[in-house]
Amino acid sequence: MSTKSKFCQSCGMPMKNDPQAGATNADGSLNEAYCSYCYQNGKFTFNGTVLEFQEFCRQKMVESGHNRFMAWLFTRGMKRLDRWKQK
Repeated sequence: MSTKSKFCQSCGMPMKNDPQAGATNADGSLNEAYCSYCYQNGKFTFNGTVLEFQEFCRQKMVESGHNRFMAWLFTRGMKRLDRWKQK
């Protein structure tokens, strides 16, 4: 899957903020649907429910300097992203 997206279809991060400019598939090719934090070598880096992933991302955002409200705001729409629609 190599559909170019403006936002990661797993976490919602703007793809322009991804230092790797996208994830990697198992064959090493670029996967532009997901960021390099969420998807590496053809596998998701976090395996759990969308609610668990939202909490994980909120914590990471707070650790990196975002306030709790902004972290909540940025993660609340995750259920609508392609990765989570399938479940």
